[in-house]
Amino acid sequence: MTARILWIFFLLSGEFVMAQRNFTNSIGMEFVLIEPGEILMGEFQPPYPVPADTVKSVPHDYIMWMGDGRGYNEEEFRLAKEMALNDAKGGFSIVVAKSYYIATTEVTQKQWKEVMDYNPSHFKMVDGADSLPVENVSWKEAQKFIRRLNRLENVKTYRLPSEVEWEHAARAGAKKDISWDEIQAAANLNKEMPIAVASKQPNSWGLYDMLGNVWEWVHDYYNEELFADPVPPKKGKQHVLKGASFSGDVKNATYMTHAGGPGNGWDVGFRVVKDVDMGSK
Repeated sequence: MTARILWIFFLLSGEFVMAQRNFTNSIGMEFVLIEPGEILMGEFQPPYPVPADTVKSVPHDYIMWMGDGRGYNEEEFRLAKEMALNDAKGGFSIVVAKSYYIATTEVTQKQWKEVMDYNPSHFKMVDGADSLPVENVSWKEAQKFIRRLNRLENVKTYRLPSEVEWEHAARAGAKKDISWDEIQAAANLNKEMPIAVASKQPNSWGLYDMLGNVWEWVHDYYNEELFADPVPPKKGKQHVLKGASFSGDVKNATYMTHAGGPGNGWDVGFRVVKDVDMGSK
């Protein structure tokens, strides 16, 4: 069977330019093209029990969290609703204006060693270590890897994703946060160590391990808040981590929130994006 290569055409300055849908680089990193779009970030609508039927009327995720069959009096219902509405956030819409490529997996130990000539990871295996995500890397070390990768391929287009780019890719067009059942199918959670990349189900855009396995560095500074701001801070003490890790549980595996580095170290990795070369025709 003859392999087919898909291309996407963009209108730029009155001319159509062409971008390949998928590609694999010189060290075996696979990338998929992410097209522009608009996403809602920072929305938080916590559930609360209602008098009609505490068990059946609240979302399934809430029942799993609180346990079913719990009784409330009228004042407790009122207070629960009041607290939930006080914590609620409407979020903000933000446009991802440019296309970009993002790696389908987290950077593996094999890929890191190919570029850096050593393996910093805490979790190494004699067999299969190459397919484990690299971890125990700082934000600066991730940037050093990217600079060397750019030199290796004689380009200047590899970089860390912004938080918006990361979340846009992770959501894969979804308007709401992922359900707990979907998280369990897609994420390595509640474990003692990471697993080989791409071992779980990908999202609908073909990206693996966007939740769980290892936390992922992004470019932005951390704002010291649970949710991102519409405009990221220009400076800060730490950079943002997204996606949770193997040591977390399902309640912490969400696209919506973020954390600040450096994390535990041994559960922190990253994935790479590459700018689209709009000059190729």
